[in-house]
Order: sequence, then structure tokens, then C-alpha cells
Amino acid sequence: MSLTYVLTLAGVAVFAASGAIAAGRRSLDPIGVLVLALVTATGGGTLRDVLMGRHPVFWIADPAFIGVSLAAAAATWMWVQRFPPPDRALQYADALGLAFFSIAGARIAEAAGLSPFIVIVMGAITGCAGGLIRDVLVAEVPLIFRQSELYVTACLAGIVLYLLLDVFGVPPGLASTAGIAVIALIRIASIRWKITLPVLHIPHPPEDGRR
Repeated sequence: MSLTYVLTLAGVAVFAASGAIAAGRRSLDPIGVLVLALVTATGGGTLRDVLMGRHPVFWIADPAFIGVSLAAAAATWMWVQRFPPPDRALQYADALGLAFFSIAGARIAEAAGLSPFIVIVMGAITGCAGGLIRDVLVAEVPLIFRQSELYVTACLAGIVLYLLLDVFGVPPGLASTAGIAVIALIRIASIRWKITLPVLHIPHPPEDGRR
């Protein structure tokens, strides 16, 4: 079992859990929970595979990913019935999914012989797209667009570190672990301490007749 496969399994499980939590907060029925969990868990990898021309996409090639998604969603459903999650549980679960999936996506693109820039883009798409789709489906402003979040920044930092360590001959497992840790730590620090990037603010022009 390859490291990329393990990272993808982990990402699928954690993102499915985050989708189930988001569904629960919208009081969806079991079908809604499972659908949202599946979309969250497979959305980023599916978009990556389509853009890279990898057919069939990963979860069709190996239905075990669907099984893991459904199991994670069901386990989350049962867990939150007894132990209601804290307010930031969704964000923390999303941070772990982002970390696992971003590096897994980068490794897949790198193995395909793509340029470093495209490796970074594909890693970011793999990590970010599932959560974006989840948030849109539950009518939330996606985490990727919220002012208070370091989301894509965390993703890019971890992937770049992974590629740099790889260039300098660091073993793939260690380089991947370092990239995952950086993404998760930056993302969690942003959530915990409200670390943000500067924002572009354009003042509204004065109304007619006023200065």
C-alpha cells in the first residue's frame, strides 16, 4: 500500500466526517448526510483527476474510497449523537482533510511528471475543492473565501515545503509528513488565534451631493 494511497484514504475519511458534521448542523436526514459526506470527500480528487485526464477517477477506479467515506459519515453520525462536537470541530476536521489531501494531490501530480507549478495547483485543488463544494451546498460562505481564515495559504506553504524537501533529497515519507504538518499547523493556528492576511478594502464613494 503506497503512501499516496494511505494519505488519500485519510483525507477521504476526515473530509467525509467534516461533511457529516456540516450536514448535522443543517439538520439534514441520513441521505443528506451521506451525500454531503461523499461530495466533500471526493470532490477535490475528482476535479483533479478530470483536469489531469486520469480516467477513471480515483473513487471509480477503487470503490474502497466510497466505502471509507460512508463508514466515516456513519461513525460521525453515531458519535455526535452521544458527544456533541465543539463549535470548531468542523474547522479542525477540515484542516486535517486539507493537509492530507493537498499532499496526496501533489504527490499524484508529481508522479505524473507535471511541472512544480502545476503540482502546486493540483495539490491545492485536491485539498480545497471538496470543502468549497460542501460549504456551497449548505449555503455557507466557503472557508476558502472567509477573511478570518488562512486556508489556501496553509495549503500552498505545505506543498512548497514538500517539493523543496524532495528536491534536497529528503525521503518522500518524511517530506510528506513535514508538508502535512505545516498545512495543519498553519490552518489550526489561523483558527485558534485569528491569524489573517491583509485584505483589499475599497471605500464606497460618497453619495451624490456629499463630500
